[in-house]
Amino acid sequence: MDKEELKLTSAEIGTLWGEYVDGTAVDTVNKYMLSIIEDEKIKEVFEDAIKIFASQKSQIKTFIENQEFPVPIGFTDSDLNKTTKRLFSDIFCLHYLHIMTLHGILGHSTALSSSVRKDLRHFYQSCCNDGMNMYNRTIELLLEKGHFQRDPYFYPAKGPEYVSGQKFLGDFFGDQRPLAATEIIALSLNIKKKILEKSLSIGFSQVTQSLEVRKFLEKAERASDQQIQALSKLLKDDNLPVPMSWETEVTNSQDSPFSDKLMMFHIGFLLQSAQSYHGAGLASAMRFDLAATYEKIILKNLMITKEWFNIMSKNKWIEQPPLAPNRKDIAKNK
Repeated sequence: MDKEELKLTSAEIGTLWGEYVDGTAVDTVNKYMLSIIEDEKIKEVFEDAIKIFASQKSQIKTFIENQEFPVPIGFTDSDLNKTTKRLFSDIFCLHYLHIMTLHGILGHSTALSSSVRKDLRHFYQSCCNDGMNMYNRTIELLLEKGHFQRDPYFYPAKGPEYVSGQKFLGDFFGDQRPLAATEIIALSLNIKKKILEKSLSIGFSQVTQSLEVRKFLEKAERASDQQIQALSKLLKDDNLPVPMSWETEVTNSQDSPFSDKLMMFHIGFLLQSAQSYHGAGLASAMRFDLAATYEKIILKNLMITKEWFNIMSKNKWIEQPPLAPNRKDIAKNK
């Protein structure tokens, strides 16, 4: 069937809508970071990231308009003030781009798996390729700068082994077996993402003009710190290294480069996307204490996200995504 005859499905419209809104939020932050970065190599990577999204944004807009759906507002230069004092160091900016690239790869992959139309599949395949290239570039640059912390190393076992008995699962209070390599994957990744969430919450709370937003960001920062400590303890108990924090890469500036709407949206995005990573960690956990830690974190994040939604909706900062037809209202208003 010709692509012009094949309408976009609800899943395809939903992913396009989400990619546009999320992408414009990150792009606005990237533009600010580009304006303050002094390191030429880091600046070059940000320039390319902004160019890549400009092309993607144009294509997403065309897809949506061709189906006669309204293009979301997302975030624009009205949410940005480049004339403020520096809020983040160059290295923090590079860490930010690296982590957000990981989020982008996951988003593109999910969108690709939900797409049927050939032109849309090719678009997301291209986005995935761009994301993987950017991922490689950010890692190489972080390694070059000496700011990429590798995950813990293991000594190889003599040979393959099978799990024997319930002792492998442990219990809530007794001795635990050492962490498995499959469990460390999620622990390390979740800690790194929580470190970004905490650091951004600290920076945003310094510059927001709203007392309500500041209180929420401070609460989000405390929750992130508690979760970092809980996950880090699991590594420390096995004498394994913990990913380094980035709080010192946030300056003491009180001038806001972003709108409160953008800062709140960004923290909400990290809270919501983190749930999928926490869920993956829970699914890979084969120790009772590890599973219980993830469950506690997931429940806490749900509570914070609910408060986030109340603030966002009260201030009319959340755009409504396309909704399914309300058949009852259609019939009632005939």
